[in-house]
Amino acid sequence: MVKIAVAGGSGELAREVIDVLVAAKKHEITILSRNGGSTENTLPGITWRDVDYNNKTDLVKALLGTHTVLSFVNQIAADDKNNAQKSLIDASIAAGVKRFAPSEYGCDKKEDLPFWAGKIKIEEYLQNVNMNGKVLEYTLFHPGLFLDYLASPHKTAKYVTPLNTFFDFQNRRAIVVEGHQDAIMTLTTVQDIARVVAAAVEVESEWPEIGGIRGNRVTVSQILEIGEKIRGPFTVNKVKLEDLEAGNLKTSWTLGARHPSFTEEHAEQLADMLKTVMIGTLLTCAKGNWDGPGTFNQLLPEYKFKEIEEFLVEVWAGKP
Repeated sequence: MVKIAVAGGSGELAREVIDVLVAAKKHEITILSRNGGSTENTLPGITWRDVDYNNKTDLVKALLGTHTVLSFVNQIAADDKNNAQKSLIDASIAAGVKRFAPSEYGCDKKEDLPFWAGKIKIEEYLQNVNMNGKVLEYTLFHPGLFLDYLASPHKTAKYVTPLNTFFDFQNRRAIVVEGHQDAIMTLTTVQDIARVVAAAVEVESEWPEIGGIRGNRVTVSQILEIGEKIRGPFTVNKVKLEDLEAGNLKTSWTLGARHPSFTEEHAEQLADMLKTVMIGTLLTCAKGNWDGPGTFNQLLPEYKFKEIEEFLVEVWAGKP
């Protein structure tokens, strides 16, 4: 049993992980909140604590005795300087926290994903704090793309909102980068991600800096083959890498659903944001950046992941 602090605990993925941790009945869980947790204080097995990320003394006090900090701080809506997570890292070190997991949960090499620029900054910050010797053990959880997104618009996780990708199973269509149909992607269900993160807390060996979680490792072509096997023929739009690099998306359709992190403040920029997400995801796919390592697969060899075809059959069988 260890003491775990969860930052950004009201977020969708955070709540998936918290449910698994609570169900295990092994750990003392504190959720750090900037907005208060009065409406959720009835959840069993957890304590809510209001914190001010600009008050280091308060934050250190909240983290005293904590073994592991799991951060789910919203990186899309975060301030440009990422002060909340930087303060959380600094306070973790000052409080003697052993392990820290920043708000990652995507892919490595995010240069083509400007909306994730904050994640790159935090990775650099963590590298710097250990530059002269390890003071904080950390891992970047990289599960690839949420497999649940291929179920959109059907919700397959308890909290995580289904989003559109360049594989649209509902409308039997896809967008692929010409010449890169064999690009490899890692896709992992939200449930598997939550369970592996919870299990990672109990891993006794040192956490790897790149915490790859590989539910499925498949090519773009294989995903399309599975899609057509289950749903029938797909209409495929092909785009050129050079057009994407130039910021041009020459397709007959684009993303339609937005992440709940995009508030009404972003409404005017929503179309541009969705275009940026589509271009960035296609570019990172073509460049192999969604092909993550199975680091935690090796550390948790007994864990069995949900296979992509089984998952998609369960979602789409019998649906028009």
